[in-house]
Amino acid sequence: MGSLVKQRVLRTIILLVLGVYFILPLIAMAEFSTRGKNDTRSLESWTSIVDDEGLMEALVNSLLLSVTSAVLMLVLLVPTMAWIRLRLPQLQRLVEFLCLLPLAIPAIVLVVGMAPLYAWVNYFFGDSALTLTFAYTILVLPFAYRAIDAGLAAIDLKTLAEAARSLGASWFTVLWKVVVPNIRVALIGAALLSVALVLGEFTIASLLNFDTLQVQVNLLGKRNAGVSIAVSLLCLIFAFVLLFALSYVGQRRRQTVAEEEILQGSN
Repeated sequence: MGSLVKQRVLRTIILLVLGVYFILPLIAMAEFSTRGKNDTRSLESWTSIVDDEGLMEALVNSLLLSVTSAVLMLVLLVPTMAWIRLRLPQLQRLVEFLCLLPLAIPAIVLVVGMAPLYAWVNYFFGDSALTLTFAYTILVLPFAYRAIDAGLAAIDLKTLAEAARSLGASWFTVLWKVVVPNIRVALIGAALLSVALVLGEFTIASLLNFDTLQVQVNLLGKRNAGVSIAVSLLCLIFAFVLLFALSYVGQRRRQTVAEEEILQGSN
C-alpha cells in the first residue's frame, strides 16, 4: 500500500514538472505577444494576423496542402499496403524500407534532389504552392506508414477480405466497405500526423521558394516579432488540439474493442 502511494506521488510530481516545462514557454509567448507601448497590454499583434494579407494567403496555402497531402497519402498507401498484405507479403519489407527512407534523409538533401524535378512540375502545373503536395506526400510517408501498418496488423485482413470476396464483393468494395471501416482510427491518426507535419514544415517550402505558413512566420519574425510569436503560439495550440484529438479517438477505439470483447465473452 505504501509503495502504491509513493508511485502515485512520484507520477504526480513528474506530470507537474512536465506540465510546467511545456506550459511556461506558452505563457511566455502569450505575454510577449500582448506587450504594448509603455508596459501596457495590447492585442495589436493578434489583430494584425487577420489584417496581414500575405499571412492569410500563406495560411490558406498550408491548410490546402495539409488536406491534399493527407488525401494523396491515404490514396497511395491504403490500397498498396492492403494488397501487399493479401497478395504479395514477400514485398512488405521492401515497401516498408521505401516508405521509411525519407525519415533518414535530411530535408536539405531532399530539396537538392527535388529542385530539378520541380522545374518540370512548375512548367506543367504552374508555380502554385499546391504543387508541394507531391513533396509533402513523400515527407509524411514514414509517419503515415507506421500508423496504417499498426491498424492493418490489428485486424484479420485476410479472413475479412476472403469472406467479402466469397459473397461477391469486388476488390474496391472490400477496400472501401471492409478494410477502411476497420482501420478508421489508424487512418485518422495518419491523417492528423500528416496535417501537423505539413503545417510545421519550413525547409522544403523555403528553399523551393513557395509561400507557406512557416515561411511567412519566418519573414514576420524579421519585421514584427510580436505577430510572429502570436502566429507561432496559434500553431502550437492547433498542434496540441490535433494530438488530443488523436489521443481521444484512440481511447474511444480501445473502449469499443474492450466492450466488444466483453460482449463476445458473455455470449
